[in-house]
Amino acid sequence: MSYLFTSESVSEGHPDKIADQISDALLDHFLAFDPESKVACETLVTTGQVVLAGEVKSTTYLDVQQIARDVINKIGYTNGEYQFSGDSCGVISLIHEQSKDINQGVDRESKEMQGAGDQGMMFGYATKETDNYMPLALDISHKILQALADLRRENKEIDYLRPDAKAQVTIEYSEDNLPQRIDTIVVSTQHDEFDTDDEKMLSRIKKDIVSILIPRVKAQLPPAIQKLFDDQITYHINPTGKFVIGGPHGDTGLTGRKIIVDTYGGKGAHGGGAFSGKDPSKVDRSAAYAARHAAKNLVAAGVAEELLVQVSYAIGVVEPTSIYVDTYGTSNVALNDGEIAIKVAELFDMRPFAIEKRLKLRNPIYLETAAYGHMGKEPVTVNKVFESPYSGRVEKQVELFTWEKLDRVEEVKAAFGL
Repeated sequence: MSYLFTSESVSEGHPDKIADQISDALLDHFLAFDPESKVACETLVTTGQVVLAGEVKSTTYLDVQQIARDVINKIGYTNGEYQFSGDSCGVISLIHEQSKDINQGVDRESKEMQGAGDQGMMFGYATKETDNYMPLALDISHKILQALADLRRENKEIDYLRPDAKAQVTIEYSEDNLPQRIDTIVVSTQHDEFDTDDEKMLSRIKKDIVSILIPRVKAQLPPAIQKLFDDQITYHINPTGKFVIGGPHGDTGLTGRKIIVDTYGGKGAHGGGAFSGKDPSKVDRSAAYAARHAAKNLVAAGVAEELLVQVSYAIGVVEPTSIYVDTYGTSNVALNDGEIAIKVAELFDMRPFAIEKRLKLRNPIYLETAAYGHMGKEPVTVNKVFESPYSGRVEKQVELFTWEKLDRVEEVKAAFGL
């Protein structure tokens, strides 16, 4: 019997995502001027206010207020009518030094013996149902909101959009877990005040989303996925009605509240730890990236059609406490999942420092992860510039999304005899 599966995404202007982006912008600046910085930075945004809090150990000093304002303005909160603007909001910093009790378990004389920054379990997932090995419903949800943000910035075909938005996609699957069609698309987008009545306003927004946004998204997808868009899709566009009040004025935002959007949209699993604002000594972040890297290369090599990797740690301990693999019955090799897990441990060094080194995580690469998902994006090398009134100017060439590289496929094939 067929079944339905749903994933959602949120825009860069969603309050929680504003908080994530500010936290990761602060992290990037700390790492740009001091790569050994230890950072755990949280952000709260609400009407006209930003609160920065957390623990930092670093040799550099930053104008954290200005960094927060720059992020807010870049997202698009530049209008006083939004009741939240980068130029006018208050920014309160409550950041203090990292606990020595935590730091003693991480820093060691030998970097290779660096302990995990916390206990916990982290997951990586990959599936062959998309070209980027991501779950389809989440991938389309991200693309809807990225295209909506492009339309907002272009301000041509749709000229009333504001930064806050959410999208949700429901896909019908067959009994053998193959996508058959898109059943439902939900889009809620903040907008300017309209001169017309609410009914006419909603009618125009729905028409524009269905006739302008969705075709733009569909054009980005491969032909096999385009066929899933039929004329029977149910659309819920701004289903609550008028959506003028949004962003931090409509809803308080906090760092780390969109961890399922950040990862796999409810497919696979999640250990519960947030990513944004955390330096890579925090395995909540680095080990989740390493698990994704392993899962993606295993699936790309043909070990399984779908695969989950779990890795777990004890705070201050170098070696992971466990590595687990679930192939969901899709394995293509003559090994059970436990035997596959043993090979994963041999192929991928999951010690915290080894992960940092392998994936080049002590670089300022994190702001780009903080909206539209940490997984599934294209690895790319970019030049980034950071300026500080206290530390001057730094320009760095960095690799983004190193955990998305398919750089271990041949090694995996050799190990599994594929």
